[in-house]
Amino acid sequence: MEIDPIGVVRTRERYRYEAPRQGVFASNTGTIELFPADGMTDALCDLAGFERIWVVFKFHLNQTWKPKVSPPVISPAGRRVGVFASRSPHRPNPIGLSCVELTGIEGLVLHIASFDMLDNTPVFDIKPYIPLADAFPDARAGWVDETRKNRFEVEFTPLFMEQNQFIGTIDLANFCAVQLAVEPLDHHRKRLTELGEGHWEIACRTWRIEFSVEPERKIAVHSIRSGYSPSELSDPRDPYDDKELHRLFAARYH
Repeated sequence: MEIDPIGVVRTRERYRYEAPRQGVFASNTGTIELFPADGMTDALCDLAGFERIWVVFKFHLNQTWKPKVSPPVISPAGRRVGVFASRSPHRPNPIGLSCVELTGIEGLVLHIASFDMLDNTPVFDIKPYIPLADAFPDARAGWVDETRKNRFEVEFTPLFMEQNQFIGTIDLANFCAVQLAVEPLDHHRKRLTELGEGHWEIACRTWRIEFSVEPERKIAVHSIRSGYSPSELSDPRDPYDDKELHRLFAARYH
């Protein structure tokens, strides 16, 4: 069986670690560019009346699959779960399904928001989200229900939010909301550094984020710093193509 993509996703998120853990947790925007084909314009008729759409796509960066996975939202006791009981991208067939916001349509370009796909993701199909048929808020959710009992509330300081907006190219607030809401000090699954006096640092690519664990199961996220040392920033080599942003950030906040 062969399935040809009908379009491709365009967004600023390109790397696996940048993919939001479910679109509902994201605050990103982007587009789906449909390929010109006979009937494609007619196929979009009436879709603009829907606030959300289902997007069937390919996990194009994955070549292998895993029968058991560690979900991004940590399962109870950190256990691995069957891939069919998860939303993991490491599947026998690399097919994804995401419910995203549809914010506009211009020709063959669909403007979308709050999604968990990366740039250049091939799109196979688009379907309307119909709340009456697609929403079952009271349905049991297996191990996911267990994690809700132990979640932390993640709060951000004004400084962090200002810095996150300044960086712009990656949503570190979304990263923290996902990584710190469950078992925030699990160093086996997170790049953590203990700073002392109850403060910790978590790494996201080339950025470092300071946070603390507060009473009543709360996490306070304080600030961001560059993961580059001064000597590294002066090195012309730039494998992640982000050193200029780090230099601007350091000049403003350090």
